[in-house]
Amino acid sequence: MAIVLTEAAAERVRTHLAKRGSGVGLRLGVKKTGCSGFAYVVNYADAVGADDAVFEVGGVTVVVDRTSLPMLDGTVVDFVKQGLNEAFKFHNPRAKSECGCGESFSV
Repeated sequence: MAIVLTEAAAERVRTHLAKRGSGVGLRLGVKKTGCSGFAYVVNYADAVGADDAVFEVGGVTVVVDRTSLPMLDGTVVDFVKQGLNEAFKFHNPRAKSECGCGESFSV
């Protein structure tokens, strides 16, 4: 199983972790919510738990809880800027559909 960060996403995480001054990496997960069933959760990883899978991607430690991992396997995380807007974008091969805003998905 794997998660991929584009160079733009990895750079964004490295920069913010350096500014923050703490944390082991990026924590990704999913929660049941949204128009389509699940929403992505992005946060700092301050520790790695026993139920976490850990990936090293582009110099960034990516931590995913084992419950979320099957829904995120193969996902490419990008960071895009469009005008004044900036956001992580998920390209998830497991997603069967996404809501119009791209904030939630179904599997």
